[in-house]
Amino acid sequence: MKLIVGLGNPGRIYRWTRHNMGFWLIEHLAGQQGIVLSRKGLNSVYGRGRMGNQEVILAKPQTYMNLSGEAVSRLLRFFKIRPEDVVVVHDDLDLPWGKIRVRLRGGHGGHQGVKSIIEALGDEGFIRVKVGIGRPIDPNQDPADYVLEPLTEEERKKFKEAIHRGAEAVETLLLEGPEEAMDRFHISSE
Repeated sequence: MKLIVGLGNPGRIYRWTRHNMGFWLIEHLAGQQGIVLSRKGLNSVYGRGRMGNQEVILAKPQTYMNLSGEAVSRLLRFFKIRPEDVVVVHDDLDLPWGKIRVRLRGGHGGHQGVKSIIEALGDEGFIRVKVGIGRPIDPNQDPADYVLEPLTEEERKKFKEAIHRGAEAVETLLLEGPEEAMDRFHISSE
């Protein structure tokens, strides 16, 4: 069984922000795969189903970004999932808009949600699917404000394209393996 966690912030005011890329991607995957995100508990909204021959749990932590580790650790313990069977989907400031990166392990790179997960699990060995949101155009804008800023209509269209590509990367990762996902999405997103 694999746990696929999309990072974001709960609540209407955060719905259309760059930082909610993970939530949007999980919702997109759930719709594609016919997985209903109706279960509430373990500090998350989640659903259980299949992607190909792989049993999965799709989850959106409801703890706010910087406490994501609380939800992820509770899900792991409850479902008896190992950290290496976790895929965390999140936004990345250091990647250009829509660029996809798959990482098998590593540090948090300044992302507070990923940092929280590493601290809660005591392990960096989970997979990350990073979706680029780029940096603010104004070099004086605080990145924390940028990621929580509402998207314009034009940005929402681009957001949806990035979500579609991110979902393809997660599917490839699960069905064809991490090397194929890295080869396909690192090159094609250049």
